[in-house]
Amino acid sequence: MVWDALGVDEKTAGAVAWLLAAEDAAVRSLTRRDLLGEDSVADRAAITTGPWVSALLAGQQEDGGFGGDAYRKWTGAHWRLVSLAELAAPADDPRVTAAAEHVLAWIVEDLKYPPRVVDGLPRSHASVHGNALGACTRLGLAGDERTERLAEAIISWQWPDGGWNCDNRADGHRSSFHESLRTAWGLQEYAAATGHPGAREAADRAVELFLQHRVFRRGGTGEPINARWLSTPYPSYWHYDVLSALLVIARADRSTDPRASDALDLVEEKRRPDGRWNAQAQWWRAADSKTTPEVVDWGSAGEPNLMVTLNALHVLAAAGRVSLGQ
Repeated sequence: MVWDALGVDEKTAGAVAWLLAAEDAAVRSLTRRDLLGEDSVADRAAITTGPWVSALLAGQQEDGGFGGDAYRKWTGAHWRLVSLAELAAPADDPRVTAAAEHVLAWIVEDLKYPPRVVDGLPRSHASVHGNALGACTRLGLAGDERTERLAEAIISWQWPDGGWNCDNRADGHRSSFHESLRTAWGLQEYAAATGHPGAREAADRAVELFLQHRVFRRGGTGEPINARWLSTPYPSYWHYDVLSALLVIARADRSTDPRASDALDLVEEKRRPDGRWNAQAQWWRAADSKTTPEVVDWGSAGEPNLMVTLNALHVLAAAGRVSLGQ
């Protein structure tokens, strides 16, 4: 009855209740923060002892990393840190701080080797740098001089259309949406934390690129650019998909732009009768897999997914398509 009085429909109320009943405190905390506009001290305090964050921090070495290549998919320090940031792990936890320091040192070392320039355009793996920038910013290193250097390097690699691309064969006509999505997120985080005008401008230009294509459509025919972009995986890592793009668009306060409507329609169509969303794909495999293992079980494709449901409700609420009673 309380939900009814607030104008929240039954399906949405049920989905939010499901999220608030999640075993992992990170999900409960994010639900209160991103959907209900609340702050739960108890949930925030429990995040690092929850199963997901505990798994992400397991096996940490003295240097803050997790052994081996920091970019190892998906168990390297880089990917663990991105997940820790997305789960809002507390930046004052010394293990989280150590992991962020490890990744920042690793990625800044990479800046010694600038990207190849072909036909006047840098061919950068900007999504790697953007993910690191966003994660390190969220986890307490926004004011570090190295973080500023990282942000300014990323900005300097931006293409005229507003994105980034690593393909040496690309003719310069269009950036890579894969390379651009997480890069835009990293710059958004950095701009929000520091007020850096160049970071905000660069992120907004990337968002405009996505909107020019109605998030997922070809400019000429209007057909989907890539069928995989229509799925709803979690985590997306560096991959582009409609829901991940809508999250970045929401952070830019552009959710009500008419050009986002097709993508929002698609998200609404994917909703289950019970108000939740399935993960329709997954880029990771179980921890015992020989290829691309994960340390966290994020939920199998084809099943209701906590983070996909959380993110779908977030983007729909930002666009005014669902009411959360606020």
